[in-house]
Parts: sequence; C-alpha cells; structure tokens
Amino acid sequence: MSDEAASGGLRARGEEALGELAQAMLDNPLLGQALSKAFGAGERAMQAQRSALGALNVPTGSDVERLGQRLRSLSDRLEAVEDRLDEMVAEVAAMRRKPPVSEGSETSG
Repeated sequence: MSDEAASGGLRARGEEALGELAQAMLDNPLLGQALSKAFGAGERAMQAQRSALGALNVPTGSDVERLGQRLRSLSDRLEAVEDRLDEMVAEVAAMRRKPPVSEGSETSG
C-alpha cells in the first residue's frame, strides 16, 4: 500500500469519525439546551449593556452608525442645494450681462 493511499484512507476514517461525533453532539438534548442557554445569556447581556448605556446617556455603536448615515444624507442634500444655488447665481449674472431691451427695438405683431 502506498503512502498516499494510506493517508487517504486515514483521512476518510478521520472525517467519518468527526461526522459521527458531530451528529452525536447534535442529537444530545443536553448540548442543545446548553447552547440555547448560552445564546440567551449573551442576548440578555447585550440588552443589559444597551440599557446601561442608555441610562448613562451614552450612544451605542448602532446609534453612532445611524447618526453617521443621517449626516451623510444631509451632506448630500446640502451639496445638491449648493449646486442649484451656484446655477442660479450664474443665471442671474448672465441676465445682468445682457443689454436691456429698448422699447423701440420691440416688434409688434
């Protein structure tokens, strides 16, 4: 038997053993309960942290992110207003450069 064949067989047996172990762990109700309690405890800890930060009037990371998004949106809108204002200033300047229309040059129809 070659080394490659032996290592391939060993790998296959190892993968099979790991698969069986994982399945046995998933089938174990105690492990399921323990995982459920651990995730629940983590969520309760996060909620307690949010409450504590709120009581201290300290923003959370999501609060800061939301504020950043609103600031970016406001900045974009302000930039659009500035662009339109620049266009209007250019239009007014162009109108001022045009000579006034005299009454004698108007055509009646």
